[in-house]
Amino acid sequence: MFERSGIADMTESDVLNETHPEPSIEDALTFVREHAKDARVSTGELLADHAAGTARTMQTLNVDAHAVAAGALFVLTPHLDDPDKVIAERFGPEVQKLVGDVRKLLRLGSVSSRATLADVSDSTREAARRAQVEALRKMVLAFAQDIRVVLIRLASRLQTLRYYAATKTDPAPEVSRETFEIYAPLANRLGIWQLKWELEDLSFRFEDPVTYKRIAKLLDEKRVERESYVTGAIARLEKELETAHIKAEVSGRPKHIYSIVKKMRGKHLDFSEVNDVHAFRVIVGDIKDCYTVLGIVHNLWQPVPREFDDYISRPKPNGYKSLHTVVVGDDGRAFEVQIRTHEMHQFAEYGVAAHWRYKEDGVRGYAGAVTASDKYDEKIAWLRQLLAWKDDVEGEGDDGDGEKRGWQHLRDATLEDDHIYVMTPQARVIALPQGATAVDFAYYLHSELGHRCRGARVDGAMAPLNTPLQNGQTVEFIAVKEGGPSRDWLNPNLGYLQSPRARQKVRAYFFNTTDAAESIAAGRSIVEKTLQREGKTSVSLEQLATKLGFKAPEDLYASVAKEEFSLRNIEQALSNAPPPEPEPEVPEQFEKRSSGQSVAHGASTGVLVVGVDALLTQLARCCRPAPPDPIVGFVTRGKGMSIHRCDCASFKRMAQRSPERVLHATWSADVMDGRGSSVYPVDLQVESTDRQSLLRDIIEVFAREKINVIGVKTQSRHNIAYMQFTVEVSSSAQIQRACTLLGEVQGVARAVRRA
Repeated sequence: MFERSGIADMTESDVLNETHPEPSIEDALTFVREHAKDARVSTGELLADHAAGTARTMQTLNVDAHAVAAGALFVLTPHLDDPDKVIAERFGPEVQKLVGDVRKLLRLGSVSSRATLADVSDSTREAARRAQVEALRKMVLAFAQDIRVVLIRLASRLQTLRYYAATKTDPAPEVSRETFEIYAPLANRLGIWQLKWELEDLSFRFEDPVTYKRIAKLLDEKRVERESYVTGAIARLEKELETAHIKAEVSGRPKHIYSIVKKMRGKHLDFSEVNDVHAFRVIVGDIKDCYTVLGIVHNLWQPVPREFDDYISRPKPNGYKSLHTVVVGDDGRAFEVQIRTHEMHQFAEYGVAAHWRYKEDGVRGYAGAVTASDKYDEKIAWLRQLLAWKDDVEGEGDDGDGEKRGWQHLRDATLEDDHIYVMTPQARVIALPQGATAVDFAYYLHSELGHRCRGARVDGAMAPLNTPLQNGQTVEFIAVKEGGPSRDWLNPNLGYLQSPRARQKVRAYFFNTTDAAESIAAGRSIVEKTLQREGKTSVSLEQLATKLGFKAPEDLYASVAKEEFSLRNIEQALSNAPPPEPEPEVPEQFEKRSSGQSVAHGASTGVLVVGVDALLTQLARCCRPAPPDPIVGFVTRGKGMSIHRCDCASFKRMAQRSPERVLHATWSADVMDGRGSSVYPVDLQVESTDRQSLLRDIIEVFAREKINVIGVKTQSRHNIAYMQFTVEVSSSAQIQRACTLLGEVQGVARAVRRA
């Protein structure tokens, strides 16, 4: 049927759109005024004014009529009873889809409200903030599959800043900060320069008004006057190039205020030292013309010594090619001229040396922004080429199909990514693997939440736990107070878990549960043997556990198996005799002090105890001493000598209560000289921004250093990972080196030995 009508390749949405005439900006604004009346948006601006400003900005971007209409209508949706139905009936499903996607982006609140990081260090807080900013940037493009949605959001934010500037009111601090960190970089990466510079300038005006006014005064001219100066210089250069029969494209504009400040701060320059307040770019056909144009420029204006760079004969390491020169105009002010071929310009804009790469290159550049991944860079370059291609095809043919085909291609284009970006009800953005489910999300937030998760609301509606999540969705969990995961979650055919991290946590839960069952069984056997020895096999185990202070017999069994509870207490309870007063159980040889030293029993620890022979010693778990830490001994009840670090808080409390049980101890000479073969368990604490492969990277450090890991505890709060590793080392020097190397792992803010 469709083939006979000539629309065989059209989608259902296209067919529906055919029933609606192309919307005009006048129709959209009239519709907004009819329904909005005197309503205002959250900033205080009249809703109709915001809609008009956003739509006018969209018009300057040469987008289609559907995008312009959506730019006017999206802010009206809270005032419509059934916005999807109303907008689709009046303006068509394409406009309705654009409006719905823009509303999704509005759920992104300010960066500063995403997480509570008051309980972490400044460096960790900054790392977490940067990671969150980059996740938000990627999320904007990841779930806004139609690039027009991003343009509408940028235009709306620009209109908001213009309103604040016109009314001379200050926005909330997060508005300018969010614009700096998310929207201006997105405009920059997409090559939408006309939005980028105004977003940055207006944000900087509110962020640092004193510096903004100072630079504006130093420029000593209004923006219109500066643009007029640039226009005159371009006209003069174009006339000289025409006389020399050189075909060239000359463009230029005055550098905006924030760009000047950024360069002054990044390169530690005074305003008088900034040579490219005005900038020009000349694009010619071949390399020969590049050098011809250079001669003409130097003939027109006086060149500045030592301010000429020939990146054509000596390209930058990344392949960037161009001629850069700084000259002095007739009014005595310096400006920069860049000269390149069309091929060089294409490479500089979309290749390895894309403009935003060296302007947003993290610690290597002077902007100090976050560096994106190479794979993500390629996607942005591709999108920017699509935007440029869209401009090219607009002029093809006389029937206007070029523009329609261009935006149809943009509308169908999707950003393939290895991750999806979903939100908590508090609008915290979390990156998860493609295909991740609500269970994966729960385990990412917290292990306990994952264990106890029994249901999930996705965008307010209940959804099965094995439903794959989509970009931009908000997930709320339903959890029980107590409980554990289901073994079905580990079945790959059921699709509950896609994240290796979540799968590992479920396996660890069942492994630990098995260990607990084995401990209870072992403790039960010990208790029952004690009852048989005492002839009390008829005693109620529940009553015995209660008498000894345990909630259930299982708790008693586990404590006995771990040697945390002495069997003598059970014997006392069975005999109904009052427990004896606790006295220091000091072996008899303690009373026969000698001046010599002897290696204690269990000499693998390499500990010498003054005046004691053949005494069982053990290293305390509370402080885990290792040579050459200063150590001291404390006599325990029934377990011999416990060796502590002298600065151990637990030892200090016990020594204060029972000073007579303290003995001097030291490491043996072999251990101190490094000749011993013993290893000592120590606890290392690591605090880091949580991310995928973090645990693997840390374990690799221990593997390279040949350090054996015998225990791991991890916990994640507010996207910050807190880890404790129990490792075996031969000396504290090995500990120090391990901490230094761990501090170099990406995202790690702190790596220290546990006090």
